[in-house]
Amino acid sequence: MSNLKKKCDVASGRDKADIVLKNGTIINVFTEELIVGDVAIVDDTIVGIGEYSGKIEIDCSGKYLSPGFIDAHMHIESTMVMPIELSKKLLKSGTTTVIADPHELVNVKGASAIDFLLESTKEIPLNVYIMLPSSVPATRFETNGIGNFSAKDMDAYINNPRILGLGEVMCFNDVISAEEEILDKLEAFKDKIADGHAPNISGKSLQAYVCAGIKNDHECITFNEVYEKLRAGLKIFIREGSAAKNLEAIIKGLLKHNLPIEEFMFCTDDKHLDDIEKQGHIRWNIKCAIDLGMEPIKAIKIATYNSARAYGLNRIGAIGAGYKADIVVLNNLENMEVGSVYKDGKLIDEGIFSDYNYEIKDKDLLNTVKFKDVDREKIQLKSNEKNYVMEIVPYQILTNKLFESIPNKNGYFNPNEEYSKLCVVERHRMTGNISVAPLKGFGIKNGAIATTVAHDSHNIIVAGDNDDDIIVAVNYLRDIQGGYVIVSNGKVLAHLSLKVAGLISTLPADEVQETTDNMLKIARKMGVPKYVDPFITLSFMALPVIPKIRLTDLGLFDVEEFKFI
Repeated sequence: MSNLKKKCDVASGRDKADIVLKNGTIINVFTEELIVGDVAIVDDTIVGIGEYSGKIEIDCSGKYLSPGFIDAHMHIESTMVMPIELSKKLLKSGTTTVIADPHELVNVKGASAIDFLLESTKEIPLNVYIMLPSSVPATRFETNGIGNFSAKDMDAYINNPRILGLGEVMCFNDVISAEEEILDKLEAFKDKIADGHAPNISGKSLQAYVCAGIKNDHECITFNEVYEKLRAGLKIFIREGSAAKNLEAIIKGLLKHNLPIEEFMFCTDDKHLDDIEKQGHIRWNIKCAIDLGMEPIKAIKIATYNSARAYGLNRIGAIGAGYKADIVVLNNLENMEVGSVYKDGKLIDEGIFSDYNYEIKDKDLLNTVKFKDVDREKIQLKSNEKNYVMEIVPYQILTNKLFESIPNKNGYFNPNEEYSKLCVVERHRMTGNISVAPLKGFGIKNGAIATTVAHDSHNIIVAGDNDDDIIVAVNYLRDIQGGYVIVSNGKVLAHLSLKVAGLISTLPADEVQETTDNMLKIARKMGVPKYVDPFITLSFMALPVIPKIRLTDLGLFDVEEFKFI
């Protein structure tokens, strides 16, 4: 018997299903209804909704059956764990599909990083689709590990069915200026999806950006920005991550203006493991939207059907005949409490992960932190009557551009609790590049925090209130080949090793989470305020495509003027 015949026989009632979820309240995202009934499953596919019998029958009375949740835009590297470890956490929370942009890894190791991600996600239970990084490097104003990842470099991957399109186009100025290199990439992906990244882009600049083929944006902060981009034809990804939290403003605006939800999706962009464990993943976005007054069915539709349609994934995102059996069993809709999860028709439990074994084949991925020795002289900054200062915006990854007096000693910047010293050290090509700037709002006292996670070129970034601890922290990262480290009084208080490209740990997720939880507590005790994620916020201070100013290994950069200060 062919597999399709078997499915049709079960769907029509002539045969029993492999599994039937009985008497559940089905969330129908097509009509936005709640319908009590059975869900019949054969192999990995839903074959029918209604009244069915099965070889295995599971009573779901009083439970809600939702399609598996989809993260429309995320970076696996931000979780700092291998994909198999991440899948354990996401599936438990109801996320069954992610659209991943690996531009962090690709900035460090190029095409070999794409190979690594495709291979390491091939057999895991989580659906992992990939967008090819469009902006490597994000700008020409920083030094990454591999130089340009060109349209030609993408040729080998463009027809892979798990490659859905072009990743977030962060070099928006190049698009608006019609630079040939980015237009070549957009032309190559004209029949696929091109993701956007357009903070504060409006007017004719926005029209040019959309004209080039961009389909969505996840950088909206205000609802006015959302409205203009919707009118221009962009889909809006509602982001709620660890550092960037935009959901409340967007959902409130959406409800106030009574807009249809079809052009909205949920994403996390960058969310740390501890937040995923404490809050959940996309279920947290759904819950927050419900708490703000959105109907649960609409919030779930945004998290499932809308995201699937946005990427042309026609077999996921709904509970219906012919769809993959990716189903979340919810105990209630108010708190979005996940009772159990089925992926490809199989109940997710610890046993489903036991047979997976993956070994990193490209050992160069484990040796990426290389730089010349850093000493005190190289991290000095002359103090003028006034200096440009980066100021952290609470709960955001944006910065303010200030021009004001800074503390000084003998004509040089003398950091303190209010003004941290921020340094970026090039760690890929042994250039010796080091840049320094004052950072306001980080709050660290008597120590330094350093990391090799510094978007998007991933050089070393460090913030501290004294040179000795800054130097110890930077050099320690070379010893452990990447990661995070906290130093005080010349001693390492805690560290997390990220040996894979200086971005990902090979440790189990629970061990990584325990370490990061401990490091967060230490950072708070050292003065980093609650409105600053000491790790994610720090890692974004080097990204020269998010306003207003950033620090790269080449100097202090004005994003709005698009030039060095």
